[in-house]
Amino acid sequence: MGGWGQAVSLDIEERGDRLVVTLNRPEKRNAIDAEMVSALHDVCARLEREPRLLLLTGGSEGIFAAGADIAQLRERGRLDALAAINSAIFARIRALPLPTVAAIDGPALGGGAELTYACDLRVCTERAVFGQPEVRLGILAGAGATHRLPALVGEARAKELLFTGRRVNAEEALRIGLVNRTVADPADLLGTAHGLLDEIAKASGLALRLTKLAVDAPPGAHPQLDLVSQAVLFEDEEKRRRVTDFLDRKGR
Repeated sequence: MGGWGQAVSLDIEERGDRLVVTLNRPEKRNAIDAEMVSALHDVCARLEREPRLLLLTGGSEGIFAAGADIAQLRERGRLDALAAINSAIFARIRALPLPTVAAIDGPALGGGAELTYACDLRVCTERAVFGQPEVRLGILAGAGATHRLPALVGEARAKELLFTGRRVNAEEALRIGLVNRTVADPADLLGTAHGLLDEIAKASGLALRLTKLAVDAPPGAHPQLDLVSQAVLFEDEEKRRRVTDFLDRKGR
């Protein structure tokens, strides 16, 4: 893993413009435990210092993440809830400087689903399943689903899913906007996700960062944030080069 220590709950591959992070607790169906949360914080710290694209996947075992580790969850009390163990890392992933893509094969349930919502885009196989079963365990989906899911699929549909714990298959997920793309063959999942990132990587890095900030900003930040961001980009040398290249190609 080259400089990443002993984060055995994650496999990390470094590529030139991106990190590929694979959840690695197959014996626990990639349940999100304290060690994985800590390892994800290390990943975020690196990407905050050295911004790159992120591809997050559950590997090839037909499971993305079965949620929080239930054994650990049973022992947590109110102070653990207030510590925002999962919600803090998911918020940190959401706030990463450059776009993130989750590649989902098989179930993404509870905290596993919320981890995918924290990413900017989602690609899944036809055997992917999403669900928020928390209310059936006597808790709520407290790591982002109550506000990220309505933003993705609309308030009424999100409430239905949160109130009932009903699972959503890949076909429905694509139809309601929960995922961006689906693939029939699991062998094509990572290639499709990398292809999406390849398209994103063609853009100006600064334009991507400021676009992500603008999209994720609260409504009250607009249009002022857009104006300031555009002012910064208009003075950027990368913008001048790209526009000049475009005009040169058009004039040929």
